[in-house]
Amino acid sequence: MTDRVHPTSKPNGSGTTVRNPKLPPPPAKTQINNLNRHPYRPNLPNYQRKRRSGLRRCFCLCCFWSVLVIILVLLLAGITGCVLYLLYHPQPPTFSVTSLKISQFNLTTASDDTTRLTSKLNLTISTKNPNNKIVFYYDPIAITCLSEETQIATGSFGNSFTSSPNNITIIRSSISSTSLLLETETVDRMRSDLKKKSGLPLKILLDTQATMKIESIKSKRVGIRIKCEGIHSLIPKKVGGKSNSSSSSVAVATVSDAKCEVDLRIKIWKWTF
Repeated sequence: MTDRVHPTSKPNGSGTTVRNPKLPPPPAKTQINNLNRHPYRPNLPNYQRKRRSGLRRCFCLCCFWSVLVIILVLLLAGITGCVLYLLYHPQPPTFSVTSLKISQFNLTTASDDTTRLTSKLNLTISTKNPNNKIVFYYDPIAITCLSEETQIATGSFGNSFTSSPNNITIIRSSISSTSLLLETETVDRMRSDLKKKSGLPLKILLDTQATMKIESIKSKRVGIRIKCEGIHSLIPKKVGGKSNSSSSSVAVATVSDAKCEVDLRIKIWKWTF
């Protein structure tokens, strides 16, 4: 019989066989972030892109028409104002203090060194409408008398009145205060002023609202403040020691240097200008 030679399964060389050798892990790749790379933005569907572009276009059209309407309104208001000014030449009303008489002015100091003021003043004011075709309608007037920003008397002219074209209206009112508590510095200043030849410096404030009418056009009600300064009172007084300082008779204040300014009190929302 012929002998068969079978090849051996063992390789030549070393007698050990390595199965499934473990290869070393590949080197980690350094990830370098590209700072200039734009962030990923997913592509929006066509209907979303159209919707966004439509909203943007609608917003732009609304802004455009709003600005255009505002410009047209301002332009029409300016043209109307110019036409009215050229036709009527409107002028503001004027105010003046005709007379101011002080019939009572008592400074009373109590045992606790608190001083109170009791006063009574008779005020006459004239207002003139210098326009030919403009009428002013006034509401009741609130009146305040001050001395160096210290209130000494208050009152009002409680009737509404009409100021006709080229007409002068006389307003008479009595203002007063009862047991008005004053600070020590204010009392010292008042007593010092009463010893002067000119007397107390006084200021009159008038607060009211008015409406202007031109032909058949009537404006809205506008707040008005009239401030009259340059008034000095001549108060003959009797000094009754520390407790009392009072006027003995009616004193007439000097109003020849009084000047009145008219300010519009326009209110927009919560602010007054």
